[in-house]
Amino acid sequence: MPEEASIDPLVQAGQAVLETFLKAFTNQTGPDLAAQFQAYSAASSRIAQLQADLYRQHLNLWQSMLVKDKPPAKPAPPAGLNGDDRRFSSPEWRLNPYFDYIRQSYLINSRFLTDWVEVLELEPQAKERMRFFTRQFVDAMSPANFAATNPEALKLALDTNGESLTRGIRNLVEDASKGRISMTDESVFEVGRNIAVTPGSVVFENDLIQLIQYAPLTPKVYSRPLLMVPPCINKFYIMDLQPENSLVRYAVEQGHTVFMVSWRNITPELAHLTWDDYLRLGIMQSIDTALKITRSRTLNILGFCVGGTLIGSALAIMAARGDERIASLTLLSSMLDFSETGEIALFVDEASVAAREAAIGAGGIMPGRDLALVFSSLRANDLIWPYVVNNYLKGQTPAAFALLYWNADATNLPGPMYCWYLRNTYLENNLRVPGKTAMLGEPVDFGRVKLPTYVLATREDHIVPWKTAYQSVNLLGGEKRFVLGASGHIAGVINPASKDRRSFWMNESLPAEPQEWLDSASEHKGSWWKDWSAWLAAYGGPKREAKQQPGSAEHAPIEPAPGRYVKQRVV
Repeated sequence: MPEEASIDPLVQAGQAVLETFLKAFTNQTGPDLAAQFQAYSAASSRIAQLQADLYRQHLNLWQSMLVKDKPPAKPAPPAGLNGDDRRFSSPEWRLNPYFDYIRQSYLINSRFLTDWVEVLELEPQAKERMRFFTRQFVDAMSPANFAATNPEALKLALDTNGESLTRGIRNLVEDASKGRISMTDESVFEVGRNIAVTPGSVVFENDLIQLIQYAPLTPKVYSRPLLMVPPCINKFYIMDLQPENSLVRYAVEQGHTVFMVSWRNITPELAHLTWDDYLRLGIMQSIDTALKITRSRTLNILGFCVGGTLIGSALAIMAARGDERIASLTLLSSMLDFSETGEIALFVDEASVAAREAAIGAGGIMPGRDLALVFSSLRANDLIWPYVVNNYLKGQTPAAFALLYWNADATNLPGPMYCWYLRNTYLENNLRVPGKTAMLGEPVDFGRVKLPTYVLATREDHIVPWKTAYQSVNLLGGEKRFVLGASGHIAGVINPASKDRRSFWMNESLPAEPQEWLDSASEHKGSWWKDWSAWLAAYGGPKREAKQQPGSAEHAPIEPAPGRYVKQRVV
């Protein structure tokens, strides 16, 4: 029998994966690009070599399983994986020949698909999209994600007489009713009871925000208040999660009078709000109120993620108006330039934005859980599939983790605001061009914002790539300090000084290119919080006796922090 004929039955699984992938890709990208993709594949000698390697690896694997005492083949894991892949950490994946074969066959097929994408001659954006969809498909098809091919799930089902599967079905039904996968035991946490507990009062509210003033924790405080603006696509308490890792509490302990914007979870009656409304009702009114309450002429302001984009826009408006009430600016993992936005950009093109504009651009809601799913899909092997396995295949309750509770507490956005933001940032990158956009009737030019600015980015951020965050130093006027923290979008920012973990990089020089900055930067152990605190102290103003009573005669306390807006959950 010819060798090809003997090999062919052994690689049916690999060919099936390829065919299924092509169908899935066609559904995601449209038939034209998929047809072009297949044409490249058919014409490429490198693809032919990959297919030959696929046959050979499957044959070697099959032969190693048939020959007694012969060590099994060890295929290289796909790109992005390693030999310690936690999906296959159970001993059964290696000790049981059946599951070992399934595992290694999956790795062979996965490697083939990822290598296949790399040899394609596609436009850069098309190739990036291909990489993303390939990774999504490869992650989804892991045998660990299916009860029949997961030895841990099967063993647990036998040990519990099927009770684990019953609990898993119950968990699946409950999560289906919520419209999301449970990542933590949500019964353990309650906003205002064991998260978001820094003492304070709501001293102002309108249709869009509540403004919280935190109680002093020092006998004297800086005369200039500090206004914090969190991302409007999440709840503010990521900055006040628990006392030991609360950036809010840390700033208060350093002697700052801290105000926090708490964005409202958008409901149908607010579905008409625009980007300008977020600036007017959210940023401008917060600045006015904080200054009136503290009787200060100026304040320091901090923005995180989208909150930083909103602040940058507001400060450009104030610069155009000659408004000099801001003393310093802090940007945490924020973008003003959206030239390189990572894999999020794969979800944004003219067709998708136009479709959103037609659906909700004049009024409607962008569901927070849809945005949360997009962000989770960027790290599916961390934020989706482990919980599918744990919750549904094993019937277990996820561990209590405050950060994941916050991650599931999404915030709806109004359609007009979301569509404007999407088009002018991720799609067209208009904000960085002086005068290209107008907000609240003023042309936006970040170069006119001449403030002392502290810019923090994090090295492994998959939402705000650090090299893009660095571009803020090229756009803004005034003195700047750029600091690069270790870890990702959340863990890199919420890195409490008390624990002093990880490290950060600094370089007083600010060349135009971010890589040039990093090449000559020095690493410092511990949290960036201490460096920021020392920097901010120079702009705090003289100290005075702390005022224990929150608010003022004009802005009397409305309710205790964290307020009721933050407690409204997406339904």
